[in-house]
Amino acid sequence: MSISQIRQRTFIILICALIGTSVACGSDSNPYWPQFHGPNRDNQSTEKGLLKKWPDGGPALLWTARDLGHGYSTVSIAGGMIYTAGSIEKDTVITAMNMDGKIQWQVKNGPAWTGDRPGTRGTPTIDGNGLYHQSPIGNLVCLDAETGKKIWGFNTLEKFKSKTNMWALAESLLVDGQHLICCPGGPQTSMVALDKNTGLFVWTAPSTKDLAGYSSPALVEYQGLRIIIALTAKSMIGVNADTGEMLWHVKHESHADENVMTPIFHDGQVFISTLKAGSVKWKLNVKDGKASLEELWRTQELDCHHGGVLLLDGNLHGNSTFHNSKLWVCLDWQTGEKKYMDKGVGKGSLTYADGMLYTLSEDGVMGLVRPAAAGYELISSFDIPKGGEGNSWAHPVVCGGRLYIRHGDFLYAYKIS
Repeated sequence: MSISQIRQRTFIILICALIGTSVACGSDSNPYWPQFHGPNRDNQSTEKGLLKKWPDGGPALLWTARDLGHGYSTVSIAGGMIYTAGSIEKDTVITAMNMDGKIQWQVKNGPAWTGDRPGTRGTPTIDGNGLYHQSPIGNLVCLDAETGKKIWGFNTLEKFKSKTNMWALAESLLVDGQHLICCPGGPQTSMVALDKNTGLFVWTAPSTKDLAGYSSPALVEYQGLRIIIALTAKSMIGVNADTGEMLWHVKHESHADENVMTPIFHDGQVFISTLKAGSVKWKLNVKDGKASLEELWRTQELDCHHGGVLLLDGNLHGNSTFHNSKLWVCLDWQTGEKKYMDKGVGKGSLTYADGMLYTLSEDGVMGLVRPAAAGYELISSFDIPKGGEGNSWAHPVVCGGRLYIRHGDFLYAYKIS
């Protein structure tokens, strides 16, 4: 082998090693956040090497994407593309962008929601070549994720003779193997499983007589039983993921039926928190393919509206609206005991990456927080650009060394690695 060939081979090996390290560290070489709250639906990024403090004015703004339509959908990221949804004039529109924020295609998914708080809610779910999205009025569609070509679709509310709740459907669809899960609610069913390739029905779960909540379902497995947990308008349900059998139906009524958060499951226990109804944790008991719940504790110290709750190192972090406090709260997972309350950036949503909480207020203030149970520690903050319509309710996303913030018609990408 000649010296030039040896040098060339060494160069290729070094490049491959660098690429492998980059992917393992979760850099922007292979970003993957394929659905609402990430690969595991736990809203936790596994990335490392992110900034522990931001410069004055915030991290560098890489680019701004425009013309996405109005709404509160956040982003999903897969296959070198970024996806979101918004209302453009009279239509619900799904948008695909490249990693530079340039629009690659836009596809309509039925009429826009024009009622109270107009705009989209649900985030597209990406699974392989498929993109799945449900509009606020129930238009469910499967698209080719690369081209936007429609594969199949129908209206879930029309199909099951249900109707929208007060602020329309907000569910981000769940893929379970070959099944696509959605929760239309109403008199015929609470939850259905569809063949993700054809849209044909696999099973339907019994109706609770409730309308749909604003929650997105979570898939868990415990003692050999696979369960899909979701919130309806007035209850929490557990459904056998393989058969559609109703395993439990627990009443849980929040203010104005605002059951929003995705349930948290950990170590055989289930947690939810909703507006004015507060937080509840149950122990899950499984025997002979059946399941039951035993309440462990409940508290009014944390009543999550729609910003989500995170479980980190034995502590729950979220934003409380109790008595209009709008405070960030930390609870002990085991006991429900309050560890701290703090105003922080104000009422909002959150995500987690590399030892830090990223908290976005509904007034457009982004905060970087060290999640120590001993007390609230806001390290850095900045105001996002002006111009987005309405509250900044879309949950932030950390993926590929970037922080993504959606506000109305705009998407902002910040470099945080």
